[in-house]
Amino acid sequence: MKSSNMSRRKFLQLASLASAGIAVNIVGLPAFAQDAAATPGPLPPAPAAGPIDLEAAGGMDALIEAARAEGELSTIALPDSWANYVQIKEDFFTKYDFLKHNDLNPDGSSAQEIEAVKTNAGNNGPQNPDVLDVGFSWGEIGIEEGLFQPYKVATWDSIPDDVKDPDGYWVGDYYGTLVFEVNADVVTNIPQDWSDLLKPEYAGQIALGGDPTGANQAIFTVWAAALANGGSLDDAEAGLDFFKELADSGNLLPLISSPATIARGETPITIRWDYNALGNRDANADSVNIEVVYPKSGSIAGLYIQAISAYAPRPNAARLWMEHLYSDEGQLAWLAGYAKPVRFDDLVANDAIPEELAAKLPASDIPVSFPSVDQINTVSEQIKTGWAEKVGLAIAAPA
Repeated sequence: MKSSNMSRRKFLQLASLASAGIAVNIVGLPAFAQDAAATPGPLPPAPAAGPIDLEAAGGMDALIEAARAEGELSTIALPDSWANYVQIKEDFFTKYDFLKHNDLNPDGSSAQEIEAVKTNAGNNGPQNPDVLDVGFSWGEIGIEEGLFQPYKVATWDSIPDDVKDPDGYWVGDYYGTLVFEVNADVVTNIPQDWSDLLKPEYAGQIALGGDPTGANQAIFTVWAAALANGGSLDDAEAGLDFFKELADSGNLLPLISSPATIARGETPITIRWDYNALGNRDANADSVNIEVVYPKSGSIAGLYIQAISAYAPRPNAARLWMEHLYSDEGQLAWLAGYAKPVRFDDLVANDAIPEELAAKLPASDIPVSFPSVDQINTVSEQIKTGWAEKVGLAIAAPA
């Protein structure tokens, strides 16, 4: 298959928010994970791929009827608090109320999603996920391992070429920027940059949104810290050094944060994707003072992708889900949750973004770095292995 490497220039074109007076930002998906376990034995042959696009499926009415016959859809690793999936799921399953929703492992990671496909290959039960939302680097892996099946949504031509597989095996969905989410009821002196996190006043207050040995959000956090401390998109050693210092100082907690732990003040300073942080701020507006800070020296971008499992027991319901996500309605739902959808430029060009929604989106002029998939693959491995060797602090969910 053709490589899906994404150039910085093209990704910046995708994120040309200036046309709406909104600053560039970028990515995510549930990142609480560990590496996928080895799958014993070869996978069974995948079923033959179905229609490649809506026309081949017979049009929307025919697709709806085919999905109706399947009767359900299994999603995986889509927590309600992530990228406004609470609204997206409600909208879709209200609109297509003949589909039962199997909401698998909401707090799972990209690696766990991929492992679920492998583990359940050939199983037609509800535990076999039909659709996936995974980190960008999993796109080529999914193709190489035969885990995805192709499908091009009706709005395919409005999606930039560099954020979709040309054969339709995966397509980018949304993006964001890593920020500091701070419970200002607990922390009075709000950190403004990466170097501030080393101050003694933040002892026992800083947390990550996942485990850096396998979770995408946490891996990118270490990488962002590297960029702020002399590292590069090709080398994150400076980020590992930074987090070793943070851990040795006692500032870094050994806990994976969540919206609840942030609101309760248990993890009062958390580094997360901006759409997660901004969404949590809004959700707690009446009870907790949460501030979201874009670190002055800069941050990092990353893309997440959608795909249909090659082993999906309900492939037509999966195609219907994809059509919803890439419609204006689905794209605007992501945007309402502060996740920037890949069709953003097309929405702007067609005046499809309501003024009220555009007005609430954050503006930030911090520098943002955009890694390629090759850099993601190389540096992610460096961070996953280097965390245990250099930092040595196990990060786990609260008991």
